[in-house]
Amino acid sequence: MKDIILQYLEALESGSVEKLTRLFSDEAIIHSPLYGDLRANDFFKRLFADTNRSIIHLINIFSSIDRASLFTAHFRYDWILKSGAAASFECMDIFQFNEQGKIKELTIIYDTNKIRGQFEALS
Repeated sequence: MKDIILQYLEALESGSVEKLTRLFSDEAIIHSPLYGDLRANDFFKRLFADTNRSIIHLINIFSSIDRASLFTAHFRYDWILKSGAAASFECMDIFQFNEQGKIKELTIIYDTNKIRGQFEALS
């Protein structure tokens, strides 16, 4: 599962919807503090439509002590929006995997205060 998380972070940084969606189950849902609850493909299309560049700095990967299918990635996300506005924040992505090793649910946690104004200006 840790290898899949590393692939996820690499694909997120490169902006590849195709590489990302291959890591998710067909019914996967992403819970995002800015975009709400969306299917993986829809989430990444919207995210990358708003993104000029992303840089990921992995801090750690954690595994659950009692749920073998639950992992968390802790990283700093340097996000440059299409508008040119930039934000850097620490993020926790909580991954829930299915029996086939695909991501079935992803919960993204970070403080949106640093980016919300620039994000809302994109609309």
